[in-house]
Amino acid sequence: MLFQSDHPLIQHKLTLLRRQETEPKKFRELVRELTWLLAYESLRDVRLTDVPITTPMGTMVGKEMGEKVGLVPILRAGLGMVDAFLEILPMAQVWHIGLYRDHRTLEPVEYYNKLPSGPTVQVCLILDPMLATGGSAVAAVDILKRWGAQRIKFVGLIAAPEGVKRLSQAHPDVDIHVAAVDDHLNDIGYIVPGLGDAGDRQYGTG
Repeated sequence: MLFQSDHPLIQHKLTLLRRQETEPKKFRELVRELTWLLAYESLRDVRLTDVPITTPMGTMVGKEMGEKVGLVPILRAGLGMVDAFLEILPMAQVWHIGLYRDHRTLEPVEYYNKLPSGPTVQVCLILDPMLATGGSAVAAVDILKRWGAQRIKFVGLIAAPEGVKRLSQAHPDVDIHVAAVDDHLNDIGYIVPGLGDAGDRQYGTG
């Protein structure tokens, strides 16, 4: 299922992020801030368990996270989203999957995979700022499902309709959380109007 946030803060910060003149330092800050806000949406349905506690005024039954969460940033652009999640979920586990898009075929090529031997969490969040063709997202979900992950979500900033369709058709059980769904992909696989290459803009390599 697709979840597109219409929160005013997210839309304001996304506009700043898109601007061509936004320099890498500010771009990284905005990616972090947007991720921090989107994290609340993507974790909304994590299961809770009861826990008895004592407050200064007495005892009560509170709630704590009942599921372990794993973060799976897609290298390299997804790295910019990790710290924001760890600020609000410091107990999360982090693994990395390296995928690059072949500029001739626009298909993903796996070059790095640092998953442990078996699943150690109940929820996996794939982090990648852009859901463009959807190839990398589908490949990442394929990898996680082969590994044994049962519950997977995709968290990004901007998606193209083509990417949403491809991921949803390949893996209808994977929820998609983004700040915006843009108009279309151009002939070289970039989202329009988008923001360009998220990795290059974060790290000043464009």
